Amino acid sequence: MLGAEGVVDDLRRYYGVGLPSGAVPFTGGRFEHLAGEGDRPEVADRFTAEDLVAVQTLSVTVPASVALDILEGRLGTQLSGLLHAIPRDIDMVGAGADVLAEGSPADQAWHLLCAQYGVDWVIAGKLLARKRPRLLPVYDKVVRCALGRPRPSFWLALHAALRADDRSLHRQLLALRQVAGVPETVSALRVCDVAVWMGHRAEGHACPR
Repeated sequence: MLGAEGVVDDLRRYYGVGLPSGAVPFTGGRFEHLAGEGDRPEVADRFTAEDLVAVQTLSVTVPASVALDILEGRLGTQLSGLLHAIPRDIDMVGAGADVLAEGSPADQAWHLLCAQYGVDWVIAGKLLARKRPRLLPVYDKVVRCALGRPRPSFWLALHAALRADDRSLHRQLLALRQVAGVPETVSALRVCDVAVWMGHRAEGHACPR
């Protein structure tokens, strides 16, 4: 799918690169950059109101009661402790599998979010991708429809794919980013996500909600 004709154009359309005047890019193109990146040092280990708005650009909404608990309550404190233990300055391809494995701080944060009323696996994943965009991928129902449900987890399957063949997939994603003129602040993981998401939608698949 990453080698399909039009993938560079898809990336440009999604991020608004070179769009004609008046054209509207996808709102998801603001996910990484809204109010500054979610992993910048001063906010990397806590969720902010900007993070909660940022995930809305990817068509999900955190329930108000959960949002308040994240911003002002015990849930936010718990998540901050876990975020502090999740590396901020490393790409998934360079991380050890233990950073993504069952029981890791990242896995614990994902399960903690999924345990909240009205928060499903998609919302949980997008929240964590906002805070650790280089390490944790966006994984929604369109991407799952395209790539399936690998075992033991999508994170570990993607990690293995990125590291295979001397990291050729990771290098391909960075090359696509450069050719498309997408900012370097967009991670290789997001290039992969957007390319798969745009390509699968363009093929007209009826993905389950």
